[in-house]
Amino acid sequence: MPKETIETLVSELIHEEDWRRMRATAACVAGGPRSVQALIEALRLGPTELKKEAAAMLARIKDPQAGVALVGLLEHDEEVVRKAGAAALEQMAGVLNTDTARVLVALLPTTQERVTRQVLSHLIGAIPTSVLPLCDMLKHPDQDVQVAAALMLDQLLDPRSLDAFIDAMGQPAVRDIAVGTLKKLGAIRERIDETFEALREVEGASEREEARMTAVIDLLRIGRPSVEILIEYLEDDDWLVREAAADLLGKIGDVRAVDPLMKRLEQDKDTGVKELAIKSLGLIGDARPTRLYLDAIPIRPLRVFAMEALAKIKDVGVLHPYKDLFDRLRTDRDGLVAYNAGLIADKLDAITATESQPPEEDTEHD
Repeated sequence: MPKETIETLVSELIHEEDWRRMRATAACVAGGPRSVQALIEALRLGPTELKKEAAAMLARIKDPQAGVALVGLLEHDEEVVRKAGAAALEQMAGVLNTDTARVLVALLPTTQERVTRQVLSHLIGAIPTSVLPLCDMLKHPDQDVQVAAALMLDQLLDPRSLDAFIDAMGQPAVRDIAVGTLKKLGAIRERIDETFEALREVEGASEREEARMTAVIDLLRIGRPSVEILIEYLEDDDWLVREAAADLLGKIGDVRAVDPLMKRLEQDKDTGVKELAIKSLGLIGDARPTRLYLDAIPIRPLRVFAMEALAKIKDVGVLHPYKDLFDRLRTDRDGLVAYNAGLIADKLDAITATESQPPEEDTEHD
């Protein structure tokens, strides 16, 4: 029997038989870019139920290439499809790229009954990459659009909007919003700067560690508006400040931090910073640092953290090529290494079993 194509498997996401749906799900998760393209095609041409399932699967895979296609669902005739698109975009908010954000923001001036301003505002406000297209929209000739963009930027409180708000001070429709947002942005920057400056002044190993934990608890309340500033502090000369910044970025869980944290894990000379970087990357669950995790396994201070991070990767299919390694590590003398290796190997076994499950015999004949 010839092997089914990924397109055929995607169509079986709505099959009436459980095992076929399970096999289709496993194939989509493990299929990489080919499955993403097949799912995007299902958004375009599939029936209503398949559109819904494809949108949910893309949200699970979290490939940013699907963003523009998901935005297209927001203008679909059927409300159930529009809701599926909006739900998927919300779940993928942290990974969506600027192209998706621009398409989404571009709907604001032309929004009609099918795409309410409320839905767009909610989605745009949740997507970090919306900042730049929203800044451009502050210059839109329609004052209502200017105000909508300004309010969303006020919600995001991203330092990248600073210059755009300064330029907008001469626009009557958004002047008051600009003033308020600039004050908030200034207060956030001041609080982070003051906290880290005080951290640098602390002396004594135990005192410094206690001060770091206190700083993390204090600044964590700011959340995502602090991400861009914390990324800057990953380059600080003081290792304790770099540790605090790395710790915070992991707890906030914004994917903008993945590449900067990977740089710290790869290049930092301080083991403590490396530890916090790998822990934080594990909390985010992105697959991009996989090679760095694997390289860290032989390094004694990092090996447990590396295994824990590998076990938290959301797209476990990327670990298929290293299955033999995880099987060997099941018997490692370090209990935590062995435990996490077992978790990963079991997940990979489950995917393999689902993919290779033979079809049931069809006993009915015409």
